[in-house]
Amino acid sequence: MTEPVVYLNGDMLPLSEARIPVLDRGFIFGDGIYEVIPLYDARPFRAQQHLARLQRSLASIGIPDPFSATEWLALITRVVTANALGDQMVYIQVTRGVAKRAHAFPKEVTPTVLIMTNPLVLPAAALREKGVACVTMEDRRWLNCQIKSVSLLGNVLAAQHAAVNGVTETIQFRDGFLTEASSSNVWVVKGGRVSAPPKDNLILEGIRYGLMEELCAAMDISLEARRITRDEVFGADELIISSATKEILPVVTLDGSTIGTGQPGPVFAKLYAGYQAAKLASSDELTTS
Repeated sequence: MTEPVVYLNGDMLPLSEARIPVLDRGFIFGDGIYEVIPLYDARPFRAQQHLARLQRSLASIGIPDPFSATEWLALITRVVTANALGDQMVYIQVTRGVAKRAHAFPKEVTPTVLIMTNPLVLPAAALREKGVACVTMEDRRWLNCQIKSVSLLGNVLAAQHAAVNGVTETIQFRDGFLTEASSSNVWVVKGGRVSAPPKDNLILEGIRYGLMEELCAAMDISLEARRITRDEVFGADELIISSATKEILPVVTLDGSTIGTGQPGPVFAKLYAGYQAAKLASSDELTTS
């Protein structure tokens, strides 16, 4: 297998040769932002929305965006072309840069920029057809979850909780109300209506959040953003998780309790079909400049 080629601070080089200094603030403090863009047959899906979220996250922690959207797409093109993959996930990371270790922001520091790509492996059809199991835990992360920070220890611990329990995801609650899973947004279906936690500082607004809003509107499915109790989650007719790597998946058991009928439901089926149609209709293109 050919070694992956990455972009790092202006250079294209093999992954094994990519290096950052020990004093990079992303390494020392987790002082950085990341973004992940899915590509289907090497065509990006909702790239503009992903890049807009990258810019929002950078602005929220005071890192100047080093490139315009057009320049980002040109750099992504270089990495995609160098690796010649089909379906893939492009990973972008921007840290504040290299400086003497001190908590406050350093002055006149140049951001570190990394872009790499890996094959995108979607969930097996059996997971969509039979549904997945999840567990719950209390959400103990910080209160700026809307920032797509590289400081992901809270999410890592939640993902490990799922791994230890042999399930797909950990769904989190803060003070008795649904927030999100370790790396997924969560959707609650009751009586054919969809509810989701509001887009505030307690969740990362997944790019699929906007897509789900669009799909529900197109299919005349009611969608409400609101605070959702733990009892409502366990009493749902359907429970759905969404992310770039999972697309959308039906949850049929939670902490060992059956959700709804214990089978993927009709709202999931409609939304999954709509998701696949949106992928085919995507007009996103990479730049060749």
